[in-house]
Amino acid sequence: MKPTLSRRIVAEFTGTLLLLAAVVGSGIMGEKLAAGNVALALLANTIATGAALVAIILAFGPISGAHLNPAVTLADAWQVGSRGARPGLTSSLRSQGHSPG
Repeated sequence: MKPTLSRRIVAEFTGTLLLLAAVVGSGIMGEKLAAGNVALALLANTIATGAALVAIILAFGPISGAHLNPAVTLADAWQVGSRGARPGLTSSLRSQGHSPG
């Protein structure tokens, strides 16, 4: 059963907000834990953001494809609805301006 468009949009907005919170939170965490060491702050920020991104993709991927950009989900739904295209890589690439063979 395919999720409805409204469910996909809510999943995208939620995923985007969680990603934003993870990026901001990991930046603050890295800065506080690094005690002035910029390299350590960047490493902590990168690891925490990457882990959060993996968790978000695994949680929302089956619902919306985990584009983490509601505009891409809307464009994908519009293309599938108006042209009968199958969702996936081709639709995603077309929504970004590419024209795969």
